[in-house]
Amino acid sequence: QVQLAESGGGSVQSGGSLRLSCAVAGYIVSSLCMGWFRQAPGKEREGVAAIHSNGRTFYSDSVKGRFTISQDNARNTLYLQMDSLTPEDTSMYYCAASRGCFPSFYGDTFALATKTYVHWGQGTQVTVSS
Repeated sequence: QVQLAESGGGSVQSGGSLRLSCAVAGYIVSSLCMGWFRQAPGKEREGVAAIHSNGRTFYSDSVKGRFTISQDNARNTLYLQMDSLTPEDTSMYYCAASRGCFPSFYGDTFALATKTYVHWGQGTQVTVSS
């Protein structure tokens, strides 16, 4: 059973940075496809970044160039470096893991879809003030 635990959320001012972490237990992070999602009150959960087991990364247009997804195999941990934050980034952020890993040629739409993932963490809140 894969267990995911997010940390690193908090409150920052617009233009600031945060790094989210997702500790993975029960499986080797490098063998999974993993993603970061966010959900604001009253809105649907949306994918912001994903990483394939072969290292290929995927980003939503809203965060491309500002967020970076990475993983540390030695720590079995997934990260999301978030720079140039804006109030529109305020949300609960979740990490997620797939069962196995999808073919990397499936592309952004599949990699950032909630239905692609079966394991979810509890989330960490990010609040960006103007």
